[in-house]
Amino acid sequence: MLLRNLKARHLNMIALGGSIGTGIFLASGYAISVAGPGGAIAAYSLIAIMVYFLITSLGEMATHKPTTGSFCEYSTEYVNSSFGFAMGYNYWFNWAITIAAEISAATIIVKFWFPEASPLLVSGLFFILILAVNLFSVKVFGETEYIMSFLKVAVIIIFIVLGTCLVFTQPHFGASNFTISDGPFHHGFAGFISVFLVAGFSFQGCELIGISAGETKDPEKNIPKAVKSVFWRLLLFYILSTLLISLLVPFNDPSLAHGNSVESSPFTLVFKHYFDMGIATNMLNFIVLIAVISAANASMYSSTRTLWYMGETGQAPKIFSKTTSFGLPIYALMATAVVGSAVFLSSFTGNGELFTILLNISALCGFIAWFGIALSHYCFRKKVLKGDTSQLKYTAKMFPYAPVISMIFIALIIAGQAFEMKLTAFNVLTNYGALIVFVAIMLAHKLFSPKPQLKAQLENQ
Repeated sequence: MLLRNLKARHLNMIALGGSIGTGIFLASGYAISVAGPGGAIAAYSLIAIMVYFLITSLGEMATHKPTTGSFCEYSTEYVNSSFGFAMGYNYWFNWAITIAAEISAATIIVKFWFPEASPLLVSGLFFILILAVNLFSVKVFGETEYIMSFLKVAVIIIFIVLGTCLVFTQPHFGASNFTISDGPFHHGFAGFISVFLVAGFSFQGCELIGISAGETKDPEKNIPKAVKSVFWRLLLFYILSTLLISLLVPFNDPSLAHGNSVESSPFTLVFKHYFDMGIATNMLNFIVLIAVISAANASMYSSTRTLWYMGETGQAPKIFSKTTSFGLPIYALMATAVVGSAVFLSSFTGNGELFTILLNISALCGFIAWFGIALSHYCFRKKVLKGDTSQLKYTAKMFPYAPVISMIFIALIIAGQAFEMKLTAFNVLTNYGALIVFVAIMLAHKLFSPKPQLKAQLENQ
């Protein structure tokens, strides 16, 4: 069985570690260049509201019933078994493939220092490092993730302090950047929709609070505390950082348009005012590398625990439920590592191309998981509690509006991917393949799984 060795500080940093990565360090500048300061801040703010609704919904269910299966279990119990079955495989695959995406990104980052380095060798080294950390007890994982997430948070805080100083000490910075060209809403609705997708992906990982619940000490106390602190930190980091970038760098600055380069990161552009450009770029490159390794580490953890839960409940082969004396689900970890090793395909396909494909697949899987959280919470209140919230130790606000609004937002995000998509078989599979597979798994389970009465008869034989 799994052991409850994660403390409140670990829980906070695991959720932050999954949510703070290339989305804030690189993609934030790109978002401003596409939609302008008004469009970017509006998109991030709307996504932040949705994220608040989602993690409070998850927090309510996780406090009521803490489990490593998290919303995969809640989807089975509160929606239906077929939906939960598909959700489990979707979420496991989501984070397993994210391991490959993050390691692929790390390989690209390392090329900044070692342009001739073999992608296969670099990917292998990072893969072994992350696997080694997860082979130890969950306490070792928690401490490692805490340190890496702390470094990321520290850099963002330093950026906010330095950026604020620049705004108040340099007269050419400020609100005038909002009204240049066609600002503050650059490219109008099309730009806003594009940033909406980027912002949604950036916040993914906050739901790791639910996955960690099964290994958290005193979950009734620590989960609500983590929900509140994680949301406000993410809101502060993303919204305040985006506002400062908008005040400091004109949105039509060509540097912001290249969101996949450390040199074009708004963090680098601000840091260079205080440090030598070379030092600033090297420093940020190192932090971004830590960020993606941290995200890959959290991905390995969450996908392993999801597969363990599925083995425990019979949704996957029973062997995946076996654990070591340290509470490590070793077989689930090995199976996850096999899927995560898809990163080694980069040596054949080209690292940047593979990263883009994996990112699209992972993003859609994440949005499907978010939809599952909102729907599970809605059904939990309607089917299980039936309006009686007296037995809850933590109560999410604004029910039923919060989960309903979240589901609408997510549906718009998924539909929005087709807004400017060229209609080709490759694009459809890359952007919507995960949704097609999810529906196919759900329907196949519904059609071919034994009916409840037949299942009971088989178990009694």
